[in-house]
Amino acid sequence: MRVRSAALAVSAGILFCGMFAKAQGPRKPGLWEITTTTTWQKTPFPAGMQMPPQAAAMFNGAPHTIQYCLTQQMIDKFGAALPQSRGACTVANLQKSSDGMTADWICTGAMSGKGSLESHFSDDGTAKGKVHFVGTMQMGANSTPIEWTAESTSVFKSSDCGSVQPPPLPNTQ
Repeated sequence: MRVRSAALAVSAGILFCGMFAKAQGPRKPGLWEITTTTTWQKTPFPAGMQMPPQAAAMFNGAPHTIQYCLTQQMIDKFGAALPQSRGACTVANLQKSSDGMTADWICTGAMSGKGSLESHFSDDGTAKGKVHFVGTMQMGANSTPIEWTAESTSVFKSSDCGSVQPPPLPNTQ
């Protein structure tokens, strides 16, 4: 069960890269599609370990695509979409520019550490983002070192999010 919780915590973090990236496009609120590829420099899972199905694609380096609802409030506050962190991660040192943003992503809990975030957008309704995270993940009674890099490409799809609900906004420092 702890492995599943840890995998979900990392999954939320990995999705952050795509969510962070896509908001910047022409900064349009609405439905965006994010494709993220994650590379593990230090994986928390021993070789041959069976991962929960919902996390397996993200842990094996395969592209993972989601739909995300970006709100005007997210654009105004962060300049980009941010992930649902279940209250375990905060955004610090947010810097916005005319073509993107950077920030630190500081997490505590099942996944603890610090990530560097960057996002660059273009007028064609696309954005590119990157997260590099170094920290630890709780694996049962042990804390295991982790390090990963996630790169995303995001594309604006519609001003109507349909049934896709936006995540809660994360805290800031």
